[in-house]
Amino acid sequence: MKGIIIYKSKYGSTKKYAEWLKDATGYDCVATKDADTGKLSSYDTIVFMGGVYAKGIACASYMKKVIDRIKDKKIAVFVCAASPYDEKFFNELVALNMKGDLEGVPVFYGRGGFDLKNMTFADRTLCKMLRKATAKKDPKDYELWEAALMEVSDDEAGDWTDKSYLDPLIEYLKG
Repeated sequence: MKGIIIYKSKYGSTKKYAEWLKDATGYDCVATKDADTGKLSSYDTIVFMGGVYAKGIACASYMKKVIDRIKDKKIAVFVCAASPYDEKFFNELVALNMKGDLEGVPVFYGRGGFDLKNMTFADRTLCKMLRKATAKKDPKDYELWEAALMEVSDDEAGDWTDKSYLDPLIEYLKG
């Protein structure tokens, strides 16, 4: 089976997962900005990978653009977020992003990283505002994403990427 991994990574975690998946599968691997949509028909399997930002999947617009041309392919989506897996959040994420022709495409989850120093000014400002608001709460009342947000300080970086998050996706691709 000939496959391709198409990813969009803002801060590097999704790219790391894409490269690990490339090593595990032998699939071609390309960033969305460099992907040639005309060549997608030559692949049997297409894996989209994108970071999660404000309940959006980074590669969602690209998927929507090409889905009509690849409906007959084996398709999967892998999302990468700084928070640990939370079923409620994951289901909301899928419901918001996987509509219309994307509905029913399998979605897999991996934990990424968090590093305020490497974020854009806008992302860093938003995260600092969220952290300030979250800090006013009792830590025992944090939602899972809030606990993850508070897990590292402004001067630290958190990297929770782990190849094992790819295992369910790799099993799906083998089937």
